Amino acid sequence: MPPQQNYRIHDDNDTTYFPATKSGTRNDIRKSVEAGACNINEIGLENFIRNIVEVLDLNLGENVVFNLNDRGIIHKWSDVFAIERTYSACLGISERFYTCHGYVHKIQQHYGYFVLEEFNKRTVSFLPAFKFYVYVCCYYDHKTRTVTKVDVQYDQMSFFLHALGLQNVWRWVVSNLLTPLAMVWMAAFRATGMVNPFTFLAQILLVLVLIYWEFW
Repeated sequence: MPPQQNYRIHDDNDTTYFPATKSGTRNDIRKSVEAGACNINEIGLENFIRNIVEVLDLNLGENVVFNLNDRGIIHKWSDVFAIERTYSACLGISERFYTCHGYVHKIQQHYGYFVLEEFNKRTVSFLPAFKFYVYVCCYYDHKTRTVTKVDVQYDQMSFFLHALGLQNVWRWVVSNLLTPLAMVWMAAFRATGMVNPFTFLAQILLVLVLIYWEFW
């Protein structure tokens, strides 16, 4: 379980903080609740989720709409956990340590959201351990307090670059090669005085035509 939480009441003019252990606290909350950062050292997504839902007295049913980056929607918790265990093994991730930053509960809207810091240890020495940050939003049924939907958003490309040990190389390429080139292009583009979506798309088409002409 996380350490002592700090709850807050939102008014139009100010925000008042007070400890969660104060008598009558939960009955006085009108709009939202914020829990402080909580360290949950667990191996695997399932253990983490079963711990974090207890922060807001929620529970897990069998079914859920688990939206992963708007690219994959999973409908059962058992499938969510099985997928996580499988790709962790495939990517050489042995342990995951989680830290929840700023868990905010929107009571009237029946959802909570937080930024999750994930530290991944590796099974082999030549693959570097890495940290990653994920935005998670959980919706629930206010009568049963069962989680019904989870939206997970993260930079998928960066995750796999980290997993392959290539993130530092990609960061150097972007910082030292692509960014200076983009700055030169931006200055030239602005100098034309014709910065708009149509001229931007025209440039992309021109580059594609030149690439096709050169290589095909």
